[in-house]
Amino acid sequence: MRLSLKVWRQSNKDAAGGFEEYKLDHVSPDMSFLEMFDVLNEQLIEEGKEPVSFDHDCREGICGACSMYINGRPHGPLRGVTTCQLHMRSFNDGDTIVVEPWRAQAFPVIKDLVVDRDAFDRVISAGGFVSVNTGNAQDANALPIAKEAADDAFAAAACIGCGACVAACKNASAMLFVSAKISQLALLPQGQAERSIRAEKMVAQMDAEGFGACTNTGACSAECPKEISLENIARMNREYIGAKFSSSAV
Repeated sequence: MRLSLKVWRQSNKDAAGGFEEYKLDHVSPDMSFLEMFDVLNEQLIEEGKEPVSFDHDCREGICGACSMYINGRPHGPLRGVTTCQLHMRSFNDGDTIVVEPWRAQAFPVIKDLVVDRDAFDRVISAGGFVSVNTGNAQDANALPIAKEAADDAFAAAACIGCGACVAACKNASAMLFVSAKISQLALLPQGQAERSIRAEKMVAQMDAEGFGACTNTGACSAECPKEISLENIARMNREYIGAKFSSSAV
């Protein structure tokens, strides 16, 4: 395959960025999108040019590091996959592919396609944890959990924190991410200790980071590589209202 790539290049968050166009020949349709970028970077190095910086780690769709906005969609044209799981057979010979970083005030560009997603870590630190006593682990059957609750918690926990929901949202809202982290704990017995304050603290931190408000468009769930449900946002709103009542009563 022969491809034209329009890639966003930016030296740092304060610099003015722009698109640069590259030509690639002999691209195998069996390459992953990141392997194609490896080939591009080898070509740039051989030409004495600076390679494109991009995030990656596991390359198995688990870590959430590979954050690329491809042809106007987070992670590219396929549903339910991350950039590293996207293969070049999803494109056609002669295609022009436009690749950008996540666009959000809370995700400043570090360099090229790499953005700073520390805002997610700070949201988790605000309340996305459980109190655990030290000592031996309890027997697995000591805390019976309903099958439906366990399934819903597992589905919410599938969130890999990639930020595609933020990139897809016209308001750069992080509601889907935050709601998934709140839901996975609210549904389980282990998460009850901090339940009354968790949602309030995490939502406050989310707002402080500069994420936008949710307007129920649903683009976040549609573009999420783990297909996290919008039901989690509804659950988070209920948890938040409950937390506000609890805090006002204290």
